[in-house]
Amino acid sequence: MYKMKLIMSLNLKKDREIYGHSMTAQRQLLLELLRDADEHIDAKELYRRASARDESIGPATVYRNLNLFKQLGLVEERRLGKVSCYYEIKRSPEHQHLVCQGCGKIIEFQNPLVGKLIKAVRREHGFKVTKAELYLEGYCPECEEKEKTQ
Repeated sequence: MYKMKLIMSLNLKKDREIYGHSMTAQRQLLLELLRDADEHIDAKELYRRASARDESIGPATVYRNLNLFKQLGLVEERRLGKVSCYYEIKRSPEHQHLVCQGCGKIIEFQNPLVGKLIKAVRREHGFKVTKAELYLEGYCPECEEKEKTQ
């Protein structure tokens, strides 16, 4: 929760350091793009957006900084669907994902059953769950409708 507040309140123009790492102009830009993304974004799309604004940013810079951001707990890497990894700023509370196999759309949702499952696992197995990821694959209403008309 603290890190989410930090990233959302981060003054990317004034802060010179983040968890002991210098806040370079490239890191500022990448965090800004991730924070402002209205969708899940993969490394290629992040690179495309970043290089459009700063031609000096290369793919290696994007991947290196995504790994740093993951280590610092600022972003989460999600493997949703096929092979791609998507990145999003860490947020609270936990949420799950629906992945459309037709168009690739990713829909976030929350369901109290996930929390109940985690509590049941703790109670029945004495296992402390520190992270739970759930994504369901299927077809969004638009793609399901297209399937019916074909």
